[in-house]
Amino acid sequence: MQATAIKQNVNLESIKGVIASKIDSAGFTTWISPLRFELVQNNLVLVAQNQFTADYVKREYGKILENIAADFLLNLDVCVKTFNTDVCSANDNVVCAHESLDNKKSEIISENTFDKFITCDANMFAVAACKKIASNNTSFTQLFINGASGCGKTLLLDCICNASEKRIVRMNGGQFVADFARSLRDKTIFSFKDLCRNCDMFIMDDVCALAGKRASCDEFLQLLLDLKNAGKAIVLTANVAPNALSGFDRRLQSLFASGLVVEVEQPNDFVTRMILVRGGIDVNVANELSKNISGDGHVIDGVINKIKTYEDLMGEHVDMNVASRLLSDVLSKSKTPLGMVKSMCEKMSISFDEICGNSRARRVVRARQIMMAVLKNVTNLSLTEIGNICGGRDHATVVYALAQIEKQKSNDLILGAEIDDMIKLCK
Repeated sequence: MQATAIKQNVNLESIKGVIASKIDSAGFTTWISPLRFELVQNNLVLVAQNQFTADYVKREYGKILENIAADFLLNLDVCVKTFNTDVCSANDNVVCAHESLDNKKSEIISENTFDKFITCDANMFAVAACKKIASNNTSFTQLFINGASGCGKTLLLDCICNASEKRIVRMNGGQFVADFARSLRDKTIFSFKDLCRNCDMFIMDDVCALAGKRASCDEFLQLLLDLKNAGKAIVLTANVAPNALSGFDRRLQSLFASGLVVEVEQPNDFVTRMILVRGGIDVNVANELSKNISGDGHVIDGVINKIKTYEDLMGEHVDMNVASRLLSDVLSKSKTPLGMVKSMCEKMSISFDEICGNSRARRVVRARQIMMAVLKNVTNLSLTEIGNICGGRDHATVVYALAQIEKQKSNDLILGAEIDDMIKLCK
C-alpha cells in the first residue's frame, strides 16, 4: 500500500508538471494549481471548490487535460467539493474580503447619505446616476466614476451603500490585489472567487491599483464578465476616465467603458464654502478659506478637523487671523512651485509620480510640457530649476518642451485655453 501511495504521488507530480508546460502560467496558477489532484483507480480526479470553477476548467482546459490524462492511460474527472467561505461584515448588507474593512466602516457609511452630499451643477448627473444604481430600477448595470483625488468618489460609494438594500461586496483595488495574492498563496482562490460573486452589487474603489498587475487584471476581467452576465450591478472608481488609464490592456479598458461613465468635478468655491459651514466653521472664515482650498475634499476635511480641534483644545474662537496662522501650510501650498505642479496634476487628473517618472506616454508628456510652460510663465525659476521640479529634466529637455508648446498653441486653441486655466490656477 505504501508503494502504491508513493507511486501515486510521483504520478501526480509528473502530471502536474506536464499540465504546467501545456498551459500558460497565469491560467495554471489561477485555475489549475488550486485544484486537488487525486488518483482513483484509472481516473485522474480534479476536485474544485465550486461549480463555477469546475465548469470553467472543463470549458477552457478540458481538451488539454483529457489529452494529458490519456497519455498517462487515465480518464479525466472534474468534480466539485464545497468549502465554507468566511466573510467580514461591515454592516448588514455590505461585506468585504478581508479584515481591513472593519466595523468602523459601518459608521462611515451610515453618516454619509445623498441628502448630505453637497454638489454643484457639474456633478448633478453623476450623483443622479449613483442614486439610480443604488435603487432596484435602473437601465444600466455598470457605473464607472472618475475624478481627481478629493472630489468625493469614495463618499459617493458610501452613499450608494447606505441607500441600497442590495447585498454588496465592496473593496478597493489594493485590497483586491492583496486578497487575490493571499488566496493563491493559501490555496483558497475558490473562496475568494465565491465571495466576489456572491452579491447583488460589486463595488471597487480605485481600480488604478490594479495597473500593471497582470494576474490580478486577468482575474478582475473574468470577475466583471461573470457579474455582467449574471446581471449584477457594478460600481467602479478611478482618478481618470477608462480611455486614459495606463497599465491596463484594451480588453479591460473597453469593459470599463462599456457601462455608464460619469465624471465628478472637484469642489468649487461654493461647494467648499458649504462644506466648511456645515462642518461648523465660522461663515466669514469659510468665505475666505474657500478661495484658497477649493478643489480637494481631503484638504477641506483636514482644515475642518484642525480648526475644530484647535477650538476644543484652546477654548478660543477661530477667526480669520487665527485661521491664517493655524493653516499657513495649507494656504501657502499653491504659492510654491512644487505646490503649483501638484495642483496642476490634480487638475489634469494625472499623478505627480507619472510627471516625475520616465513615462513617455503621450498624455504624460503633454501634461509635463504644459506644466513647464506654466512654471516659466508664472515664476522666475530658471529652466534648470523648472526641469528639476518636473522630475530632474535637464535644460535641453525644458527648452524642447517650451518650443513644442509654442508650436502647438498656434494650431490648437484648446491647448491655449488649457494653459491659461493652469496659469490662473497657479497665480
